[in-house]
Amino acid sequence: MTAQLDAVVPGADDHVCPLSHIPEAVSVLRRRVRTILADWNLAPELAEDALLVVSELTTNAVVHALPPAVLRLSRVGAEGRNALRVEVTDAGPAAHGRPAVEPCADEHGRGLGIVTALAAECGTHVHAGGITRWAELPAA
Repeated sequence: MTAQLDAVVPGADDHVCPLSHIPEAVSVLRRRVRTILADWNLAPELAEDALLVVSELTTNAVVHALPPAVLRLSRVGAEGRNALRVEVTDAGPAAHGRPAVEPCADEHGRGLGIVTALAAECGTHVHAGGITRWAELPAA
């Protein structure tokens, strides 16, 4: 299987990337996001934080949720602030509370804490199609 790389670009400040439901998809997506962030001329520190948030949220979707999963990156500006918004939408928790993909035993349980620490704001939105987890990082 291969991870999907195609990104639908609704606007210059918005990228949507479908996520294959395999562990390897996260690293492929991270490379794609690195390119998008470089095209947006984000400060290196913000780009690294954003890549970590993308990694944590997409890993969470692959390991704990049902497919399909989609990443949306947006540059948003409102109320005198600029931010980078990261959203990952999936189809909801895997059946019976079991992970969709078996996680590495040594590394799990810290992802959403990392997202919370790096984001200016973050949250979860439950809707008919599943769950969207989002984070906003302040951008200069």
